Amino acid sequence: MLKFMWNGIKVDGELYKAWYFQGKLVNYPEGTFTIYAREYERFPKTDGLNAENGADTMTDYFEKDRIRVTPDNKYYSDIVESFKKQEAHRQRRFNKVA
Repeated sequence: MLKFMWNGIKVDGELYKAWYFQGKLVNYPEGTFTIYAREYERFPKTDGLNAENGADTMTDYFEKDRIRVTPDNKYYSDIVESFKKQEAHRQRRFNKVA
């Protein structure tokens, strides 16, 4: 079971911590979101979500996973909602500190 949370992706009850970003990307349509892993742990294989990772352990170059979600993706509306929740959480934390 797949569920998008404000702080990551939950797959079969296990939370893979992540953050959502929306910005203009070259070679991707307007409105594309990127989900960045917070840890070096790999995202699980999930139908409709393809994790990218250019890590090369032979040269000690490490990257965290990222997933690009275009507007035509079946999970797009879930990502939009999770992004809104993430931004609301950040705003509450910012207001608490300020």
